[in-house]
Amino acid sequence: MGWFKKKADPISERARALSAEIAALEAQINKLNTYVEGGQSQPRLRSTALPHGATITGPPPGVREPIFEELDQNQLKARAELETTPEHYNELGVRKYDLAAFVRRVKNHFRSPPTANPKLVNYLAAGSFQGLRPMRYEKRVARNRFLWLVIGFFLLLLGIVSVFFRK
Repeated sequence: MGWFKKKADPISERARALSAEIAALEAQINKLNTYVEGGQSQPRLRSTALPHGATITGPPPGVREPIFEELDQNQLKARAELETTPEHYNELGVRKYDLAAFVRRVKNHFRSPPTANPKLVNYLAAGSFQGLRPMRYEKRVARNRFLWLVIGFFLLLLGIVSVFFRK
């Protein structure tokens, strides 16, 4: 019977296949970049604003400035500032024991992180993907399997106990 076999997840298989394909494409891009850089001393850039714009010479190859992306750091700093305030430290600079913060940290440790794509979770729960059963059906099957297993163990235990007490 197929009780103890784990069914293959088609979404994770497809994700692995796509990751392998992306890695192959990135390797091919790197190979082509090294081929192009070997032939030219300065990269030739084309304007993306105009479809057939003039080519522009880029910066010299030795000078590369890092590109920084702007991030909203208020969300990152607000959480850290909430947990560490001067009231949490005593006069010697040692952190006081805060039971509420400890309970909150333990809860957050066992809570799963929020989903990156809640729409996908809704689709999976509702069974909107062709070929995938809805989560409620899978949960019901697992629950029934567990209940039958518990009932079976209970009957087995009851039989063992009745054999020992009969003698």
